[in-house]
Amino acid sequence: MLEAINLTRHFGSRTVLEDVSFSVPANGMTGFVGANGAGKTTTMRIIMGVLKSHSGSVSFNDTAITAAHRARFGYMPEERGLYPKQQVLDQLNYLGQLHGMSRTDARTEAIGLLDRFGIADRAKDKLESLSLGNQQRVQVAASLMHHPVALILDEPFSGLDPLAVDSMSSLLAERAATGVPILFSSHQLDLIDQLCDNLVVLSEGRIVAAGSAEELRARAHSRHVVVTPPDAGWLREQPGVSVLDVAGPKALVEFADDATGQRVLRAAIDRGAVTEFAPLRPSLAEIYREVIR
Repeated sequence: MLEAINLTRHFGSRTVLEDVSFSVPANGMTGFVGANGAGKTTTMRIIMGVLKSHSGSVSFNDTAITAAHRARFGYMPEERGLYPKQQVLDQLNYLGQLHGMSRTDARTEAIGLLDRFGIADRAKDKLESLSLGNQQRVQVAASLMHHPVALILDEPFSGLDPLAVDSMSSLLAERAATGVPILFSSHQLDLIDQLCDNLVVLSEGRIVAAGSAEELRARAHSRHVVVTPPDAGWLREQPGVSVLDVAGPKALVEFADDATGQRVLRAAIDRGAVTEFAPLRPSLAEIYREVIR
């Protein structure tokens, strides 16, 4: 497990991170979300040792993180860090060897990853000749070359087409299943909801929500869909009920507590037919929007 503990960072008089703590468990993916300038990239740079925190620490498997740990991490910065005028395969080979791989193993791994991303036919091309989406694929391949023990990915899905997103999602899920903790940032909330077992939400340098998907859903407002023909408007008059939307027989409501929900259900049955009375499971995207308001 990767853990950030009370990280604080200033740039001059401006505090960009304040007492930031969260964990990235093994065997799953953790989504790191927040508006531009929330502090996500700064946090990732501190984890990787690119920046120093002014207070706080980072640990890996309950041990203070070291340069040796970080050498075994896979890191993809938001600003692509590869060489535009070098051939794709050559630089992946080079990066693999920097991580201690043999030339043969590095070449085999690079070709395998490029094939997974559907760009093996561009292996001999210069990076700058590729589209931005294909450059992104190469950048992610570079972070995976040495079979890292943890992955820190800053906007890995940016600029990718749907097929590339599917390929990358599948590959990351495979790595997570082997016990690799994966932290990635993204503004694509649908992907966060689809892929992530855990969520960390940062706003103006502070954590406003963190935990597993189920933990966060349990803390969210409990909403129900109620369908009571012919008209659900009567729910507006019920104590303890917040009616968010009504369209004919269908209403979206929040109950003050479970007892209120049971009382309303009995009242609906007494009035006639009840064709639907169901909790509405919030998406992680909806949870994100709620906590940053």
